[in-house]
Amino acid sequence: MGHHLPGHGHAAGGGTPDWLPPALLLLAACGVHLLLVRRACHRNPALGWSRWRTGWFLGGILLLGVALLPPVAPFAHEDFRGHMVQHLLIGMYAPLALVLAAPVTLLLRTLPASGGRRLTAVLHSPPARVLAHPAVALALSTGGLAVLYFTPLYNATTTGPAAHWLLHAHFLLSGCLFAHAIAGPDPAPARPGVRGRLVYLGVAIAAHAVIAQLMYGGFRVDIHAPIDQVQGGAEVMYYGGDLAELLLAAALVATWRPEPRRAAGRSAGRGVVPARNVSGGS
Repeated sequence: MGHHLPGHGHAAGGGTPDWLPPALLLLAACGVHLLLVRRACHRNPALGWSRWRTGWFLGGILLLGVALLPPVAPFAHEDFRGHMVQHLLIGMYAPLALVLAAPVTLLLRTLPASGGRRLTAVLHSPPARVLAHPAVALALSTGGLAVLYFTPLYNATTTGPAAHWLLHAHFLLSGCLFAHAIAGPDPAPARPGVRGRLVYLGVAIAAHAVIAQLMYGGFRVDIHAPIDQVQGGAEVMYYGGDLAELLLAAALVATWRPEPRRAAGRSAGRGVVPARNVSGGS
């Protein structure tokens, strides 16, 4: 194996530190979220907004900050083990926290009625239903890892900042999609039942373990980095991924609410029309 290609310089054009743009972007995301929370509380003081949700969002932003700022970011440029730590933070831990913040529900509470209807229509559109299905989310998140590490793609992402940031974006978006499909508190029209989601989560756990073991053994792996770094990264992926998926399973149990299908069926049999559940979660 060759040496891992180092990242770019620690300063962008004009002497601006590399960490400054992501730091400002993360601070802006915190500001936007807090403004939306304030608007939601102002529009419906009785309903308000859960401080736990806000805490989850700020925690997710903090995890992204840890991944994208020093000392982890320079470590990730120089060492494959650092890259894997960064991957877990961006692609698994931060997405779970951000999804538990219920951002779609917050948007629905702050948008005007017309905007809420448009957002709801988008969420119920066929493309959104396909993307939000656990099988698709699993293919994009966990399946993407196999493509990344067993083809020349990973090495290509180390050659320039654009590819590097595109990789981060893929980790974050696919991770959010999978966390939402499995345990998100936001509305998800295409989400299967708890048993089905547990099956997809089990597949993700097994796939992560297999990829990490193949990586550790150097089987068809295409990563230009020293062997000890690749094996160390595989161990980080194996144990860190297991912990992240256990947390996702715990979130699934915590956010699960029984659907009143049987009760509704019994009520219909007695000629009673059941009330529709319109709660948005808080």
